[in-house]
Amino acid sequence: MGSVTSFFGGLCGIEKKIEEERLFRANDRPYNLSYQYANNAIRTSKYNVFTFLPLNLFEQFRRLANAYFMFLMVLQLIPQISSLSWFTTAVPLILVLSITAVKDASDDINRHTSDKQVNNRMVNVLIDGELKKEKWMNVQVGDIIKLENNQFVTADLMLLSSSEPLNLIYIETAELDGETNLKVKQALTVTGDLGDSTDLLTHFIGEVRCEPPNNRLDKFKGTLSLDGQTYSLDNDKVLLRGCTLRNTEWCFGLVIFGGPDTKLMQNSGKTTFKRTSIDHLMNVLVLCIFGFLASMCSILAIGSAIWEVREGSVFTIFLPRDQGVGAGLSSFFSFWSYVIILNTVVPISLYVSVEIIRLGNSFYIDWDRKMYYPKNDTPAHARTTTLNEELGQIKYIFSDKTGTLTQNIMAFNKCSINGKAYGELFDFSGQRVEITEKTERLDFSWNQLADPKFIFHDHSLLETVKEGNPEAQDFFRLLALCHTVMPEEKKEGELYYQAQSPDEGALVTAARNFGFVFRSRTPESITAVEMGKQVTYELLAVLDFNNVRKRMSVIVRSPEGKLTLYCKGADTIIYERLHPSCNKLKEVTTGHLNEYAGDGLRTLVLAYKDLDEEYMDKWRKRHHEASTAMDGREEMLDELYEEIEKDLQLLGATAVEDKLQDGVPQTIEQLAKADIKIWVLTGDKQETAENIGYSCNMLREEMKEIFVVAANTPEGVKEELVNARRKMCPESADEPSVISSRAGLFWLQKIERVEDEKVEGEYGLVINGHSLAFALEKDLHLELLRTACMCQTVICCRVTPLQKAQVVQLVKKYKQAITLAIGDGANDVSMIKAAHIGVGISGQEGMQAVLSSDYSFAQFRYLQRLLLVHGRWSYLRMCKFLQYFFYKNFTFTFVHFWYAFFCGFSAQTVYDEWFITLYNLVYTALPVLGMSLFDQDVNDRWSSQYPQLYTPGQLNLYFSKKMFVRCMLHSCYSSLILFFIPWAAMYDTVRDDGKDIADYQSFALLAQTCLLIVMSVQLCLDTFYWTAVNQFFVWGSLAAYFAITLTMYSNGMFLIFTSYFPFIGTARNSLTQPNVWLTIFLTSLLCILPVVAYRFIVLQLRPTINDKVRHKLRKEALPAPAPRRPPTRRISTRRSGYAFSHAQGYGDLVTSRRFLLRLPLRSRPALFSQTDSPLAQNQPQHYRTITEEQEDAQSP
Repeated sequence: MGSVTSFFGGLCGIEKKIEEERLFRANDRPYNLSYQYANNAIRTSKYNVFTFLPLNLFEQFRRLANAYFMFLMVLQLIPQISSLSWFTTAVPLILVLSITAVKDASDDINRHTSDKQVNNRMVNVLIDGELKKEKWMNVQVGDIIKLENNQFVTADLMLLSSSEPLNLIYIETAELDGETNLKVKQALTVTGDLGDSTDLLTHFIGEVRCEPPNNRLDKFKGTLSLDGQTYSLDNDKVLLRGCTLRNTEWCFGLVIFGGPDTKLMQNSGKTTFKRTSIDHLMNVLVLCIFGFLASMCSILAIGSAIWEVREGSVFTIFLPRDQGVGAGLSSFFSFWSYVIILNTVVPISLYVSVEIIRLGNSFYIDWDRKMYYPKNDTPAHARTTTLNEELGQIKYIFSDKTGTLTQNIMAFNKCSINGKAYGELFDFSGQRVEITEKTERLDFSWNQLADPKFIFHDHSLLETVKEGNPEAQDFFRLLALCHTVMPEEKKEGELYYQAQSPDEGALVTAARNFGFVFRSRTPESITAVEMGKQVTYELLAVLDFNNVRKRMSVIVRSPEGKLTLYCKGADTIIYERLHPSCNKLKEVTTGHLNEYAGDGLRTLVLAYKDLDEEYMDKWRKRHHEASTAMDGREEMLDELYEEIEKDLQLLGATAVEDKLQDGVPQTIEQLAKADIKIWVLTGDKQETAENIGYSCNMLREEMKEIFVVAANTPEGVKEELVNARRKMCPESADEPSVISSRAGLFWLQKIERVEDEKVEGEYGLVINGHSLAFALEKDLHLELLRTACMCQTVICCRVTPLQKAQVVQLVKKYKQAITLAIGDGANDVSMIKAAHIGVGISGQEGMQAVLSSDYSFAQFRYLQRLLLVHGRWSYLRMCKFLQYFFYKNFTFTFVHFWYAFFCGFSAQTVYDEWFITLYNLVYTALPVLGMSLFDQDVNDRWSSQYPQLYTPGQLNLYFSKKMFVRCMLHSCYSSLILFFIPWAAMYDTVRDDGKDIADYQSFALLAQTCLLIVMSVQLCLDTFYWTAVNQFFVWGSLAAYFAITLTMYSNGMFLIFTSYFPFIGTARNSLTQPNVWLTIFLTSLLCILPVVAYRFIVLQLRPTINDKVRHKLRKEALPAPAPRRPPTRRISTRRSGYAFSHAQGYGDLVTSRRFLLRLPLRSRPALFSQTDSPLAQNQPQHYRTITEEQEDAQSP
């Protein structure tokens, strides 16, 4: 499509100049319009009223078959060569083009409606000194706009000012990256002083120079020039279209990029027309069929020339030739005549039927109750109807993590305090008890400031805290003080925490419920309510988190004057800094940590240290000097932090659950059994991704080894990849085995394939973003592919949207396997569009991933049903349809071929012309559609129970070039029987009354009746699953054939339309003869018996997995739902990963002098406002297998 528009653009002399840098001024529309920057209107539609017809027809005639049928129709208009009426091709062709055009128009109208809805949203724009309501599409680069709480960000903006202290704003980026935790952005001080004064904002004449439009969501470079000063602009100053303003009364922004130039739209990429592998194969087969057709026509044309020379002169007396037409020209005409007659080898109804089957299978996905998510009222949706059968051939799945595998909701799950573990329940015999929704929860009603949504079940922890246990109280005191959370109190006692990361919010909320409530903060103090008593601590220092330190600390002075350092961080980091007296406690805590890691929980270790006043004074002076130093500031601060954070006393450890979506581990397990490899491509850091890998059963303790590639140089990355590969397969060659071959139409496409290498055992691979960048370069990408494909699980961390797409493209290019990408944010769009099939996780309105996807649903677990049930059935149905369709049409056509040798190669048809017209459109259309829409080898329960049934699709066993050749040979045999048995039976045969019935019309009727009955019996043999609809279609089609035949061959029709219905009386004369019915029976028997015998022998000697499961199905009832069982405890031998999704720099923010101005309390929505959602209520997670569904209704 893009090539078409660029072609027309080139014709008109329109060529868009590539933008290298963007320069614009605030409040200066005439100046900015001179650069012709795009306005804020978006357009995702393909056509308009004027371009629809030409462009749509152009696209349709790019399909080889449509062009071929158009050519045939033209041939049929030439009387010298056509023995068939033009309408036999014109009617089906117009029907196909019309159906496709209506479908394309409907899709495009929906896109126009969506575009119109977005473009007509209203926003406040500063025009001529006052705020005016303006449509989104009329917003221009350089405009200043005002956003209010809960509004979508209109375009990519530079933040100017906000209602919040320090010019901060809070945004939710769920539509961009699937994360629901709030992000903080901050305006420059120089623009923040503008406030909400329209007068100051109107006279703001800053000039912005920045990077051109691009798709990098996490980077922005630019400068603001104002009053002779230049200020640096980065990603923290920019709001991206698609974000939502939260917990901020208002803000003003300057439009940088609009509409198609915004990073959201840049990430949408070009809409590529996806076609299935069966589509590609059909194109190749159609080309082969054309060649075969040309060969058959050439043979018959040569036969015609020979016959004309040898026998033709005898017939010229009563069949005189046209003047100047000799044997040569006659055979030339004969060639084109046979092209018309034998064109049924590629019937146009094939494409109509394929579209109907795909549409029907798409409706099954839309209607499937078991893929409906009632909590959000979200059904599954097939957004495209052309890819269903590809769902049954997936080999690689590329998944995002946040919002796709996880809910991005953290829950305080367990903890270890002073060597004692809390969070689990045991019965009287000491056996671990599974916690379910019915398990009694702790009652926190004694604490008026407790969060009602917090859930915990272990009473012993609350009793320990209430008893005044000093270690337990210090544990929760640390959680209440050591963080960068910002509190918000709407009204007295109603606390809301604005946590920069959800795990921090979960820890502070846990402390709040156990009696240590973080109430408020100033830059110099933290106020907490400890067991009902308000205490204010002086905040002396925040030792901030970064990726190297993997810990954060605060130093506070209690009201009694006691100085304490509280520290939390990764176990490996904290353990190095503990006092030797903690060794015994450290051993016990390590055991607990390994248990928590085994359960896939995210762990932190807590420690403290009492400080000396004199030492603290000296340290603070040195800290001030270091923080104001111009050179080596970072190194000096790190040294000071190292010095004070040692000889710590261990308090315990926390375990936070990054809540997975329901059923994720079971889904991944089932998909792995189906030999589908799952790669996780996430923007999260390594520890977080690893923890989720273990939680999802993707990474397992029983794996031989999990390789981590984290080198910072190309050489280091290569070395780590090679070492990993040699460990997995010591005998593997140094250079990859790349097999080159030709494919595609006319074999013009050159493809390269990297062979799979056999590996003993299971391995995992974790690779970092910077290492991945090196590995994707040209000299290393094959090494990455070889190593990664040897592993059962691959996790890529800190990857950019572009890298996600590159990984998918790498596997697509060199593995020639069908890929599926699944995600929920704009950062997944490029990956979704790059894969063969894109799936969007829906549930939040306007999700960008869903808009770019081919299929969407609300929960990751539905992917199992989409692939193992709907995908497998769709693939099976399409393959059976193609096998049967080619069989019936080749058989139909080959009979013509044999007849040519008996009719002087005159291009006379063996069947009645009306039978030729109606054969594919009426007589055989509905039965094959019935099979292709309703057939299933096993039902949905068995499909899920035996994922191994999925593997034949990956290996393309049901329809391939080999199967096609087998189909042709079968057709050839059947056509020989169908022609020669009736011919021999009718030859010199007489009726019961002695009259001759061996005429052409009687033979034509007998041949076509035999053909139709054999095709119906063959269809019955191919059908596994009978419904009332199938029965009606099969028997109804046969009844329709006899009814239409008797009507058309009646006296009445002959008298009304003499030239159109010449077969007068043939039906009643022939079908009343016993020998005709005997011939039909004998022909059918000879055609069907070999098929039944062959299938029986194969079933006995080489049964497939489908045969085995179907045999088992006959013996057994439906598989019982899997019993609910508590998850097995996995004791981890790895050190628990520090998984703290925190960003550096928040320590400086919360200790800023201008932070937290005293503002009046105002009503704002909660951080997680969906109080009715169980996900927002931190309810415990329970996994169950998909087969636990109790619905009796069978999905189609």
